[in-house]
Amino acid sequence: MKARRWGSFPTTADVGVWATGPTDAALFEALGLGLFALMTDLRRVRPRLERAVSASGSDPTSLVAAYLNALVLLQQTEGFVAREIRAHPVGDPPTAIVARLSGEPFDRARHPVRTEVKAVTLHGLTIDLAAGRARVIVDI
Repeated sequence: MKARRWGSFPTTADVGVWATGPTDAALFEALGLGLFALMTDLRRVRPRLERAVSASGSDPTSLVAAYLNALVLLQQTEGFVAREIRAHPVGDPPTAIVARLSGEPFDRARHPVRTEVKAVTLHGLTIDLAAGRARVIVDI
């Protein structure tokens, strides 16, 4: 079975995140970790605290945007960055998600600043659940 993976790609004015995963849950976990990896080096984040995030959408595409925006909001309001994510998509295809995040508040002394993510939009967002892959462009 393939492992979940993620990375980034350049766009004209913003940056994108791509992710793959063998299950819907793994794909959503990889998307979330890919988003946090844009912000800092995840290897420096300790999974000391837990947070819960939930989101819903009318379809998997809008769910991805809502879920990632919930993660951005958590980072912006609490300074929280995640090292581990356990996602539980709801529905077939999923239109809701509950995720448990393990991480800690951002600490400039230990966490390098990479990219400030402002929001996630539907522009350029693609998700193929059957193939286990997604791409999303984030506003920076």
